[in-house]
Amino acid sequence: MTTLVLLSISFSCKQKEAVSDLKAETRTHDDFIQYVNPMVGTKNMGHTFPGATSPFGMVQLSPQTNNQPYAIGGRYNKRTYEYCSGYQYADSTIFGFGHTHFSGTGHSDLGDLVIMPTVGKLQLQPGDASEPNSGYHSKFSHENEQAVPGYYKVKLEDYNVLAELTATDRVGLHQYTFPKSNSSHIVLDLVSNIYHHKDKNVWTFVRVENDSLVTGYRQTTGWARTRKVFFAMKFSKPFQSYGHKKYDTIQYGGFYRRFNEEKNFPEMAGKNLRAYFTFNTDENEKIKVKMALSSVSTRGALKNMEAEITHWDFDQTKKETQDKWNRELSKIVAEIESPEQKETFYTALYHTMLSPIIYEDVDGRYRGLDQNIHESDGFQNYTIFSLWDTYRALHPLFNIIQPQRSNDMIKSMLAHHDQSVHKMLPIWSHYANENWCMIGYHSVSVIADAIVKGTTDIDLLRAFHASKNTSTVGYFDGIDSYMALGYVPEDKSTSSVSKTLEFAYDDWCIAQIAQRAGNKDAHKYYMARSNNYAKVFDSKSNYMRPKLSDGTWRKKFNPFDTHGQGFIEGNALNYGLYVPHDIDKMVEMMGGRKEFPNHLDKIFTTEIEDRYIEKNEDITRDGIIGNYVHGNEPGHHIPYLYNWTDSPWKTQERVRMILDTMYSNKEDGLCGNDDAGQMSAWYVFSSLGFYPVLPGSDEYAIGSPMVNRATIRLDNGKEFVIETKNQGKENIYVQKMELNGVELKGLKLRHGQIVEGGILTFHMGKEPKISN
Repeated sequence: MTTLVLLSISFSCKQKEAVSDLKAETRTHDDFIQYVNPMVGTKNMGHTFPGATSPFGMVQLSPQTNNQPYAIGGRYNKRTYEYCSGYQYADSTIFGFGHTHFSGTGHSDLGDLVIMPTVGKLQLQPGDASEPNSGYHSKFSHENEQAVPGYYKVKLEDYNVLAELTATDRVGLHQYTFPKSNSSHIVLDLVSNIYHHKDKNVWTFVRVENDSLVTGYRQTTGWARTRKVFFAMKFSKPFQSYGHKKYDTIQYGGFYRRFNEEKNFPEMAGKNLRAYFTFNTDENEKIKVKMALSSVSTRGALKNMEAEITHWDFDQTKKETQDKWNRELSKIVAEIESPEQKETFYTALYHTMLSPIIYEDVDGRYRGLDQNIHESDGFQNYTIFSLWDTYRALHPLFNIIQPQRSNDMIKSMLAHHDQSVHKMLPIWSHYANENWCMIGYHSVSVIADAIVKGTTDIDLLRAFHASKNTSTVGYFDGIDSYMALGYVPEDKSTSSVSKTLEFAYDDWCIAQIAQRAGNKDAHKYYMARSNNYAKVFDSKSNYMRPKLSDGTWRKKFNPFDTHGQGFIEGNALNYGLYVPHDIDKMVEMMGGRKEFPNHLDKIFTTEIEDRYIEKNEDITRDGIIGNYVHGNEPGHHIPYLYNWTDSPWKTQERVRMILDTMYSNKEDGLCGNDDAGQMSAWYVFSSLGFYPVLPGSDEYAIGSPMVNRATIRLDNGKEFVIETKNQGKENIYVQKMELNGVELKGLKLRHGQIVEGGILTFHMGKEPKISN
């Protein structure tokens, strides 16, 4: 056991990471990183990355195991989807170590500034994984690979080089142990990208400042239309020589033609280039590399480097970063009987802290959506908001264990709105770009949830106006029709039912914001809009179904099909149950409390045919139970819907089944894309015994806890303890619950009850307790 001092931290305008509240208490905890397996990901889908990063760090330094382009012969290359995060466990090659990555998303970008150590003949092309020695890539074995939070190492077999990685918030630190050689190289690949295509690189500029410092930037286009990454790269040892090669067709080079730019020339510029730095090395000599990032400038990158790593002690940086991870992971101290489940739990908790990421320099400057440089005022700026996924459970989890970060994230969203020419909050945004992925305007859910739970100090009128503006941009995703007709018509905008349902829920969230801002008229207006879900319910078929602009139903309708039926990444059977803000009414519409469980049972027990899901990359058999798709987000609330029926015990059955079968501590332990932490947040909540079915309210639905005991260490210094009596593999049914010794009625827990601290006791048994 070790001792940890946790500090209550607040962030000032200029000095975000300074300790301003010195109220502290000593807490004891295990070495939590030992329970985390960063290798856990998916099979043949967007993997989480196993490399080195700090919690919510800008630098996410990780190996890339193949070099799949976005398209081949002008057609989409399906294999590129496997490399959304750059890494696939099934591979046996490494193509270098990139500094920016997404964690298990269903689309991708990033993979910036790839570094690869090599020995012998210089090769600047990455080569083909199926052809040894065809480029600078190297074979590796999992036997010679290790990944733990904050640290990654691997033996590059082709070069007999041991690569070790760690990172701070804004700086990646590499340590390469070389053999004896007068031709040891470090390649900086400024061509490589994830989801690479021939036009993705817009421009690259590099300066060799001296014999150990290199600065530069790269601009790319792709999922993020205009994205700049500035860097400063410093070596622990002077290089003997350097150079680069361009992979451009140069129409006109001006008078630079008078130079031999390819070797020992201190400026490099072009769309596509790779640089190299050559060293003489002794046997087992370590060369270290610092790579600092900035969205602002190379000067900003240098400031970040000077502030975060002032030395060349790799082990010290590794320890400091792992201490950060232990502090974050210790916010939930879970006692779980099965070692495998404990590893699964802490791996999930780890995944929830990989994004959103800090997106500002140490001085608070960052590149905004308008591509101008801004300075955060009273908050720390964040990016990577995969909101269609993460508003459901990840952001509500932050309101319990990361309230300060949640507050900063919301202020980052409001800054995004202010910088937006559309005057919209983020939809799916990263690196000073809006990529417009998926549907709804779910920033409003995140904002409403924090307001209702008291974890934000934002101006309520500002939050309301930003939400209102976002909900009235008519040219976005059928909002014009939605405002005119009360639903999105399928002949005007595809995925119309999903959009109508998500818009209706978001409008309910705006109503909550308006109410707390004191705007009664707006509250009434948005509550009325939140009822629009009913306009796409067909009482004859008993399903939500697509409606046309003339008010008639789309004629060809199959509730099992996921293609062209008004839904995105789902069907009427599962996505049609997305009315979290009015579940009682939805249940009544669909047959009532006695009959509705049959509809839910049908979802779990009716096998979906391959033809209905074959076109969806995000839906695979690994994450499916009947027609319930746990590997994708729209149905994550469905197991909890039995709580609104006469069969609440079935929620407890379904939740425990999913916990047991859809997650593990193995390399393919996720049944679908982690989607920036949402899949993992579901696991964390459900393991504790409750889940936020309705973000924007202060209520959680009760499930069936998997933990024996868990202590949530709150920022206010209090602790909320979940304990189970008679816990066991067969004892999955809740017999009764007590809060501080007083029996709780119903199947709900309130946020205020959590943050006040105390003990929630679940009494478990083998037989269902039927009454609700």
